[in-house]
Amino acid sequence: MQLRIRHISRFRYRLPVSESVMQARLHPRTDALQRCLSFELTIEPATASDAYEDYLGNTIHTFDIPGRHSELIVTSYAAVETAQPPTPPQALGPDAWQALDAEVVEGDFWEALAPSTFARPTRLLDGLAREWDLRPSDVGRRSPGGELRRRDDPLQLVREINDRIYAAFDYVPESTRVDSPIDQALELRQGVCQDFTHVMITLVRSLGIPCRYVSGYLYHRGDDHDRAAEGAMHAWCEAYLPGLGWVGFDPTNNTVAGERHVRVAIGRDYTDVPPTRGVFKGPGDHELCVAVQVYHASVAPPEPNLVCIYSSTDADGEREVNQGPDPRQQQQQQQ
Repeated sequence: MQLRIRHISRFRYRLPVSESVMQARLHPRTDALQRCLSFELTIEPATASDAYEDYLGNTIHTFDIPGRHSELIVTSYAAVETAQPPTPPQALGPDAWQALDAEVVEGDFWEALAPSTFARPTRLLDGLAREWDLRPSDVGRRSPGGELRRRDDPLQLVREINDRIYAAFDYVPESTRVDSPIDQALELRQGVCQDFTHVMITLVRSLGIPCRYVSGYLYHRGDDHDRAAEGAMHAWCEAYLPGLGWVGFDPTNNTVAGERHVRVAIGRDYTDVPPTRGVFKGPGDHELCVAVQVYHASVAPPEPNLVCIYSSTDADGEREVNQGPDPRQQQQQQQ
């Protein structure tokens, strides 16, 4: 499938700021099932950017605007070719758990198994695990954590968790923030793609199955009935399964990740993959407007519709202010 992606982030400041420094994780990955055919990053005011790959293979662009400016616009344009992954079988063999443990011992999966900032066991998660027959009723009452009870086979159990999250949680934009712990979504039984992904990662890791966070884009078609909102980035997870390798699961839409999912960055959880992260020096009163468009290469590019998703007010004064990782800004960009 040939897709085009345009992502615009516009920051406006009430008073000019004297400097902006930023990282951007917007460059789609290239791997066995996806090729980034072209990528362009434009920055206004005009400045040069540098790019490098981190140890996970994510492309990160960095730039600095040292002069005074009242507006910063970051626009990325990508052409991507995706392929449909092989359909996973309904179940794995009877020795699948033993095969998984053997591959984990031989491989480097430590970061995909250890608790991370937003994917760590809690008492509320233990309650959900007991509710779903993943933890015996007498285990985990005093302290959260520890491995859950394995049953069926790894693929069947991960697929069941994917299905259960979709059924148990309502998709409600702005019901959580980017820095909300999973307990907020667990208590409300609602959230956005980031929350569902963090819940699923924590459960899957507690079964001894490597699991990681994926940030990217989702191509929406009218007959797919996606819960995830258009005009924003998307998030899902990948679990490592014996004989299959990394398989993507999208609990927001109750599906296995396919050719409509465009992978941009992978990490332990959201903290590793924000689309923009940086600081600016100046008064903190500013607003952020975003437009995300994912469309088929055979159609004309639609007109961008910038939606102002965040604004803040702050007392006058020169100081460094976070730009990009603000909880409300980033949650809107990835829900």
